[in-house]
Parts: sequence; C-alpha cells; structure tokens
Amino acid sequence: MPDFRYQARELSGKQVSGVLTATSEKDALSILAARSLFPMSVALTEQSKQQASAGSRRVPTRYLTVFYNQLSDLLKSGVPLLRSLQLLEDQTSNPVLRAVVQDIREQVADGTRLNDAMRRHPRTFNFLSVSMVKAGEEGGFLEEVLSRIAVFNEHQEELRGRVTGAMVYPMFLMTVGLAIVTVMMIWFVPEFASMFDRMQDQGTLPWATTTLLSISDLIQQRGLLLLAVLGGVIFGIVYYIQTPEGSRNLDRLKLRLPGLGGILQSLAVARFCRMLGTLLKNGVPILQSLRIAKDASGNVILAEAIGNAADNVSSGQSLAVPLRASGQFSRDLIEMIAVGEEANNLENVLINVADNMEKRTSRRIDMVVRLLEPMLLLVMATVVTFVIAALLLPVLNMSSNR
Repeated sequence: MPDFRYQARELSGKQVSGVLTATSEKDALSILAARSLFPMSVALTEQSKQQASAGSRRVPTRYLTVFYNQLSDLLKSGVPLLRSLQLLEDQTSNPVLRAVVQDIREQVADGTRLNDAMRRHPRTFNFLSVSMVKAGEEGGFLEEVLSRIAVFNEHQEELRGRVTGAMVYPMFLMTVGLAIVTVMMIWFVPEFASMFDRMQDQGTLPWATTTLLSISDLIQQRGLLLLAVLGGVIFGIVYYIQTPEGSRNLDRLKLRLPGLGGILQSLAVARFCRMLGTLLKNGVPILQSLRIAKDASGNVILAEAIGNAADNVSSGQSLAVPLRASGQFSRDLIEMIAVGEEANNLENVLINVADNMEKRTSRRIDMVVRLLEPMLLLVMATVVTFVIAALLLPVLNMSSNR
C-alpha cells in the first residue's frame, strides 16, 4: 500500500507530522481521525508517487520474460527470494519495471507473499501470471512456474509478432489507397466540376460522373461533420465494448466473423490448452487449473464455456464431456482431451495440441494475408479506375458530339 506524509493537530492544538500507510487518501484521513488528529495536509510520499507512476505504465513483454527467466534461475541456484529480487532490481534496465520490482522487494521484506505483492501491479503482471505464481508458492514449485510463465510469454509474443508483421503491408496498402482517394476527391475532382456544369444542367452528364461530383461536394462541404460523426461512432463503439455486455458481444462476433472467426477461435483455444497443460504439468489440481486457464483464452464466450466445464468436473464428470456440450471446441480437440484423460497424460496432450494448433493457425494467417494483398490492390485499382472513368466519360462525350 502507498505511504502518505501528513501534517495534523492534536486536540491540544499541538502540530504533529509523520508518515502512515493507507490504501487511499480517504483511508489516510480516516486513520488520522481515529487517532483524534485533525489533518492539515495529506499527500503521497515521493517514493509512493514514483511507484504509482510506474504502476500506470505498461512494461514491454520482453522485459517481463527476462525478469521471469532470471528470477527462476536465481531461485533454482539457491539464492533466497529477497536477495534475488534485489539483484534483479539492480540489473533491470527498464525504469518502470525497476520501480515495480523495488516495491515487490519491499513488500516481500515486510512479509507479503510474492503473488500478493505482484497483484498490486495489475498493469505489469496480469491475472494469469499472478495466479500461476500463487499456485507455485502454495505447491512449492515457484521456480518451475516462473520458467513456464516466461516460455508462455515468449510463445504469445512470437505469435503476436508474426500476426502483426503479416498485417503491416496490407495496412500500408489500405492507408495509401485511402490517402490517394481523399486527395483526388478534395483537390483533383473539383477542378473538373466547372467543366461539367453545362452538361449537368442539360442532364447529359454520365451517372458515374454525377455520383463522383456528389461525393466530392459532400466531402468538401460536410467533411468536418462527417469526421465528427465518424469520431462519435468510434467513441461510442469503444465505450460499449468496454462494458461487460459489449465485451461479450464483441467476443461472440469475433468467433462468427467469416474467414477470421476460425483463426481467432483457434488462437484462443491454443492459448487455453497451453496454459492448462502448463498448470497441470506443474502439479496444480485440475479445478484450480481450469479456473486460472479459462482467462488465457482472452475470449469471454470461451471462458464461460470453460468455467461451466469446471463446474461439471467438480461434480465428477470428465473434462471432455462438458467441453463437447458447449459446442465451442472442435471434435478433434475433444477426442484428444478424452484420450489424454484416459491415458493419464492430459498435460502433455494439451501442450502438443497447442503447438499443433499454433502452427496450423500461423499457416492460415499467412494464406489469408497472401489473399488480402491482391484483394486490396484490386479494390484500390477499381476505385481509381472509377474516378478516372467518371472524369473522362464527359470529355469523350463532348468530343464525339462535335
């Protein structure tokens, strides 16, 4: 918890000052009132301000991966946890992570468990990592859990980088295409408008040219209004998807998108399988593993299906039965899980399934991107051809009528 420096007066009127620990400024004021002190000023200490600032910024995944790996190696070498955190604090080059590790070290020194200290920094350590560390501390295999978190982060970062890299060129094409069309509509097309006024009055202007001029006029006269409306729509959508209902509907839409829905579902299921397999491999009970791993999918719909499966497993069912009933998982995956349960080798089966699904999904992403590039080029070529044709048709008509 943060520290607050205060100045206050006692009932006798004597002025006192000091530092107290509280969850918030309001809580600090309540503590002072309970001590029969009248607060004059209450403010965060400089150290707490730095920690709060660090907690508001994210740490890149690559730094966290190194942190997990190094902490795991130090603990495996027999270095005590507190000393390990001190070494990592001194060696960390990222200032945000250094401040976070410093706070964790101080909390651990005061007797706080590592997972509870990490939980104070939700923007740095996600729920999955904190839950795995908690399971590792309770089960006595913290070093192995930290190593597994690092491997999991590396897999996710590699996959994320592959997807992002594949989308760079298509997004570049789309941006360039929109820029070209916008420039033509605002500056190029209006130059021809005066030439076509008489033809437009006579009703002999081709429909393509009329449509083009109308769009150009709309952009010029109502461009700012259109941008404002578009901005409002985007803001409304972003606000809506941050609500529980909006997040749920967005995740459902992701799974139903033509072409992309299957890819997104495969990625989510692969994350779930890898996390569940990792937890089981480290000796975490299956019910606890399911409740932790369900959030690894990153999809509310799948998480609900996995949560329901956990409830059924607690009643004595095998994992494959409720997952099959949910309808969110493929038949092949269900059969693999059933075989793994029968062979008492579920953890290895799940990790192998995750590896295979990620490889297949990566190939599908590459194929979609290869198809997307010519499609975007075709769309751009069609738009530019339409603009040129709309401008040339009246000229050709005038030439033929002479």
